[in-house]
Order: sequence, then structure tokens, then C-alpha cells
Amino acid sequence: MAAVPARSGMLRRTAEGVERRTGLQVEIIGGTLLMSPPRRGKHAGTVRHLREDLGPQLPANLDAYESSSVALPDDEDDYATPDLIVLPVAWENEDDRRADPRRAALAVQVVPGPSLITLIAARTSWYAIAGVPVLLTVDPRKGAWTLHTRPRDGEYQGVLHGTYGEAVPLPAPLPAELDTSGLPLYAPRG
Repeated sequence: MAAVPARSGMLRRTAEGVERRTGLQVEIIGGTLLMSPPRRGKHAGTVRHLREDLGPQLPANLDAYESSSVALPDDEDDYATPDLIVLPVAWENEDDRRADPRRAALAVQVVPGPSLITLIAARTSWYAIAGVPVLLTVDPRKGAWTLHTRPRDGEYQGVLHGTYGEAVPLPAPLPAELDTSGLPLYAPRG
């Protein structure tokens, strides 16, 4: 993943152009253009597992979506695309490219690799600033997860850590728990 500074006002147009021409996933976090290559199999498998466990348990008015972005309120040039996001089903009928993050019930971010830990910290702060009420970060390198809740003043007030095999306790209106026992681990780096 590469970070490329860009001029304000041009970011969104630049990001959309890069996505069209390259197929890379592009986000703008804190005014910086971020580009991600296609996800590796275990990353995609982690997202699929979580979506399949979460989906059937959600209330009828919510669903889990991949490749859906949320915009920073009051700055349409700044947006993130979590690996999985729970939004109202009404999202399916909207023409907007980005959802209001305050309408999200949950965002899930899978840690892509060891060199991107500082980027995950920046994303965590971004989601808190944006008002996403619940963020789940899953780390297939370590077999661990972190649940962030209650955003206030750019930080999540509630932080709970766990390991694969331990269920993630989710607040309402989400299901009571999310299973992590079958999540894949990245191969050790050698």
C-alpha cells in the first residue's frame, strides 16, 4: 500500500481516476490518498467468514456489505472503504457513492500486513472521528482482534482485545457475538 499526498479539492477525482485505470482500491484517510492492491486469499477468506457469520444474525433492516465506502462528515474528499460494513438495507437503493458513517452499525478492517500497522492506527482514529459507532480490527498475522466502541473526540472510549477462538461481544443492534474460531491465519514471514 502506498501513501501519496495530493492537493485538496483534487483528491476525490484523483482517487476515482486511479480506481478506474488500475483496479486498485483507493481511500483518502486524513487527506492522504491510499492505494491497496487486490487482497490475498486469506484476507478475502477472513472477510467472507465474518460476513457469513454476521449476515444471518443481523436484524432485517441491516446487512453486511463489502466494497462500500463511508465519507468523513463535512468532507466528501475524505473517505474510507472498510473490508466489511454493516449498513441499513436502504443503502442498496441509494445513488450516493459513499454512505454516512454515522449510519453504519459496524465497520470491519482486516490488517493487511506488518508494514501497515501505523496505517491501521490512522484508520482507527479516522473511523472514530467519522462517528462509526463500532469498529472491529482483525489481525490474521497474530490471530487477534480488537473491538472499538463509543467514539468521542476522535478516539474510541471502549477497546476490547481478544484472540481467534474467542467470540467478539457486539453491542445491539448487532448480534450478541461474532465467531472467530474459523478465521485463517497468514503464514509466518521468513
